[in-house]
Amino acid sequence: MSLVADMLARFVSEVVKRSRTPRLERRTIDSAFHELRVDHEQTKHLAAGTPVSSDAFPAGGYMWRVKYFPQGFTEADKGYVSIFFGLLSKASVSAICQVFVKGKDGHLCSSDLADMSGVQLFPGPGVSGWSPFLSQPDLEEHCLTEGHVTFVCAIMVVRGSSIPVPALDIGKHLGTLLETTDGADVSFTIGTETFRAHRAVLAARSPVLRAELLGSMAETTMPDITLHDIAPATFRVMLRFMYTDALPADNELGDSPSEMMKDLLAAADRYALERLKLLCAQKLWEAVSADTVASTLAFAETYSCPELKSMCIGFFATGENFQESRVDEGFRSVGAAVPFNC
Repeated sequence: MSLVADMLARFVSEVVKRSRTPRLERRTIDSAFHELRVDHEQTKHLAAGTPVSSDAFPAGGYMWRVKYFPQGFTEADKGYVSIFFGLLSKASVSAICQVFVKGKDGHLCSSDLADMSGVQLFPGPGVSGWSPFLSQPDLEEHCLTEGHVTFVCAIMVVRGSSIPVPALDIGKHLGTLLETTDGADVSFTIGTETFRAHRAVLAARSPVLRAELLGSMAETTMPDITLHDIAPATFRVMLRFMYTDALPADNELGDSPSEMMKDLLAAADRYALERLKLLCAQKLWEAVSADTVASTLAFAETYSCPELKSMCIGFFATGENFQESRVDEGFRSVGAAVPFNC
């Protein structure tokens, strides 16, 4: 452990000298490290985007977690592993993060793809890291010890001669604007429910609504617009996302969160809300099983979500999953409806 501590101390000193951040040497750096030991044989077949997560650990007075992706963060990282730091605390934190891998000789080494960076601002809970981080052949040749790979994750929280900046709060303020409807200039009627909103906000968020509300279409002069083919509950969640850029918790999505995610993804596709669409796709992917993957794949094809489609096809590609899924009625019908190409 003394070797690790000594190397990290040298690393902190080197970061201070090389950092692009002015006067870093005058600021206090609280450093800590966390080891993540992973069973390579048990994890190397996980699908892209599926992480192995560390326990939460403290560094600099804040809580963190490390996420390791044995098959990369996305399909584009094929042949590499990815690794990310996640800030769990609700705070704005300036930190320097770095990952080392223990070699077979016990020494620590860093990836050529993970260059030292300057101070990074985590404005609130979120992740940052390297995708890709290290090639799988290099990892297997140089870093496996008794079938395991060990990452030493260094976090240096920087404090001192800077004015503390609170976390982003524009979503909170716009959410309040939506709740109070102050200055609202357009209404949407769905069945017996009416939703008041602001043309400028909706136009800024959705190119489809921009054309409808500010373009030459009839809706530009209508104070009230009637919508069809969308449920009031779905529109309510979508509208709030457009103001706050956040999804409600699962326990706020009704009796069937997965069905709500499907309805919401369809609405996001309709109004070209790409970030919302991918967030819904991730939620659906997290709920995929051998019983549901066929219907989820067909849904991804219907609503032009290649990211979700690719993940579902990757799920099928695993032998055990394929054997379980192929007996399902949905699997027998999906082949005719979905071309299996990404």
